[in-house]
Amino acid sequence: MKLYFSPLACSLASRIACYEANADVSFVAVDLKRQRTADGRDYRQLNPLGLVPFLELPQGFLSENAAILQFIAARHPSAGLAPGDLVGRARLQQWLSFIGTELHRGIFKPLLEKTTSDEVKRYALGSVETRFALLERALVGREFLLEAFSVADAYLFAVLNWTAVTPVDLSGYPALQAYHRRLGERPSVLRAFAEERELYLRELAA
Repeated sequence: MKLYFSPLACSLASRIACYEANADVSFVAVDLKRQRTADGRDYRQLNPLGLVPFLELPQGFLSENAAILQFIAARHPSAGLAPGDLVGRARLQQWLSFIGTELHRGIFKPLLEKTTSDEVKRYALGSVETRFALLERALVGREFLLEAFSVADAYLFAVLNWTAVTPVDLSGYPALQAYHRRLGERPSVLRAFAEERELYLRELAA
């Protein structure tokens, strides 16, 4: 399979999941501003929405971060990236939905986009306290969102990285801050983040 990504975007979660699963995968960088792949192709010819991650399979293409993460987990069950029981799977989907809607789209996307109005940015920042307080309560005394590391943790790590370039502050949430730091020391996360950070810095310098 082939994963289309942009450095330090939410597609970082899929790279982490692939490394956790020791998946047979190749990576193709996408310049989201120019909508070009690293080999010069028009990315919108592959993915009309022009978003990442985007997964190419022998059976076709798969889009949407939560779907791709769950596919990777299901394809590599021995990696334990998703619970095997019905309730556990529902809780995984609950966290993936929360991260994708309440954090990624609800808070960070407006803050990261240059065209967002000040009013919308204020609204997004006003949502931080309730969302992060929920995460804080969930992580007190816990190592991961679920009983073991899952694709939800990979996604949350990728999203929390954006606090470095937005006004969102983790210092008032010690359990969440410790969780983010702890995940950053995980071998798969260390590898994925280091690789994409290098690519990101190259993009900035270009």
